[in-house]
Amino acid sequence: MKYLVIGAGGTGGCIGAYMTEAGKDVTLIARGAHLEAMQKNGIQMETTRKGNYTVSPVKAADMEHYNEQPDVIFVCVKGYSLEETVPFIQKVAKPETVVIPILNIYGTGGRLQEKLPQLLVTDGCIYIAAEIKRPGCLWQNGNIFRVVFGVREPSQYRPVLEDVKKDLEDSGIEAVLSDNIRRDALQKFSYVSPAAACGQYYDAKAGEMQKEGEIRDTFAALIREIDALATAMGIPFHVDIVKTNLDILDSLTPEASTSMQRDIRQGKSSEIDGLVYEVVRMGQKWGVPMPVYEKIADALRERNIL
Repeated sequence: MKYLVIGAGGTGGCIGAYMTEAGKDVTLIARGAHLEAMQKNGIQMETTRKGNYTVSPVKAADMEHYNEQPDVIFVCVKGYSLEETVPFIQKVAKPETVVIPILNIYGTGGRLQEKLPQLLVTDGCIYIAAEIKRPGCLWQNGNIFRVVFGVREPSQYRPVLEDVKKDLEDSGIEAVLSDNIRRDALQKFSYVSPAAACGQYYDAKAGEMQKEGEIRDTFAALIREIDALATAMGIPFHVDIVKTNLDILDSLTPEASTSMQRDIRQGKSSEIDGLVYEVVRMGQKWGVPMPVYEKIADALRERNIL
């Protein structure tokens, strides 16, 4: 199948690199110096999982110069850039194209489906710690690399989703075709949102959160609030979510941080509304008290982080 990956940062870039290395037909959408470096030299991978190596050549283009019709589109942009992908997807997709958004923000697939009613848009999420280290170079931190995706309603299921799962697995990526993607995406959110909120509030990287004490306790308290939210939403987690997420945290190298923290530190747009402030709104909607989230949200707003 022909794959298109919109966004070549830590998420999309790693998907594209692993699948290209496995011989899959993948094109990455990027721009600027990062695009130029990939077109010239391929993707340099620096990883704690597989060492350092280069994937070359890679197919990479910007939105203006991509002229194929993909079977599958992975959308791997930040939440604030999602809207600009819609006209491009409408232009390049064929009726059978499947769109798989893999974003940090919960509920992205449903929102994108409303914009693309003629296509199948699943939901999805990813477990990976990776980022652009420099143009054309990705740093993958830790061993976890898992893509979870699926349809929100059984009637949306298509056999092609099994083919996507196999292609990901062939590429060395753990792939989960979920039978309850609302729950599984919220479970991922129950890690990335508390990690971003706690990390930004304390200006802490993984190392500080791995130590016993106030910061780690706050991280766990945020997870418990989302656990209560999941129960209120009728999609309770089937695992000890605090232990599960602490295990993920403890698997990272001490210098790991969230993309939201890095964006804010660099003065860029960030996903703070969807990762922190939206959780407070979800608590209000579902009648779930969120005292720790509210405390952190109030503090971040006072710092004028919007």
